[in-house]
Amino acid sequence: MSAAAPRDLPALVARYLAWLESHRFSPRTKIQRASQLGRFLAWCETRSIKTANEVTRSILERYQRTLSHHRQKNGRPLSRRTQAHLINAVRVFFRWLHNERVLLHNPAADVEAPRFERHLPRQILTPIEVEQVLAAIDVATPLGLRDRAILETLYSTGLRRAEIGALRVDELDPDHGTVFVREGKGGRDRLVPIGHRAVLWIERYLAEVRPTFAKTDSQRVLFLGRTGAPLCNNRLSEIGAEAVKAAGLDKKGACHVFRHSAATAMLEAGADIRFIQAMLGHAHLSSTQVYTKVSITKLKEVHTKTHPAKLTRAKADGED
Repeated sequence: MSAAAPRDLPALVARYLAWLESHRFSPRTKIQRASQLGRFLAWCETRSIKTANEVTRSILERYQRTLSHHRQKNGRPLSRRTQAHLINAVRVFFRWLHNERVLLHNPAADVEAPRFERHLPRQILTPIEVEQVLAAIDVATPLGLRDRAILETLYSTGLRRAEIGALRVDELDPDHGTVFVREGKGGRDRLVPIGHRAVLWIERYLAEVRPTFAKTDSQRVLFLGRTGAPLCNNRLSEIGAEAVKAAGLDKKGACHVFRHSAATAMLEAGADIRFIQAMLGHAHLSSTQVYTKVSITKLKEVHTKTHPAKLTRAKADGED
């Protein structure tokens, strides 16, 4: 068919989802895109829009207005973040159609997604608090030793929960102090440094615990449950949350709190933000810049308490 030939929208979405899978995007990404584009297809169907050639910038802007006016079952509108994700999924889909030469013109090229504020991480542990959490784990038990190795790895590498759950034994290189993250978010591979202390805890876990948990079908996944199965995301979250609670801290947190805390501590110690971006696996620098806001917040607190001009003014205010 020629590039300008009409194409059935549902068939093209199915082809796009198959392309995501063949290009090693994560199952989560495929599920999200299927849901987001399914919503767009349903909207098009009610308006008798059946082919990609029928979609224009004007139609996409109408879809965008529909999302902004939509009310959920609880009566609340969709958040700007949700609207942005839904619009962005459509934009990426039509860019793909254009790149694949299905469409000669990309109708979504000039459609802008709603801007939304990137919120600061809710919970951040200081380096001292992280040490409290790690020290509170009972490493005399096999599960405690495993959990200590998991949290040491999370804090050292800044890996996401799903990434550490999928990590394989052969993706750790203790000699060079690196971890290979295969198919992280967006299907991207990356090499991440890991500290010597975390490596030592992993090696102890590998020597003392993993052999007793592993089964023939454990697929060389690094961190296992006692049945030999890889740890699911929910269990990993529980491990992180239970460790923070056991340390007696007045904070909540799971796997991501160690990722957030590592990034913030490194920035405050002078690490370049682009190094943090590469380590965390952020596709865009804007995702990493949220940590600079955390750092400046802490810096402002210290500045207010300790800067000599503040102390001088306080003294002056107390004079007669």
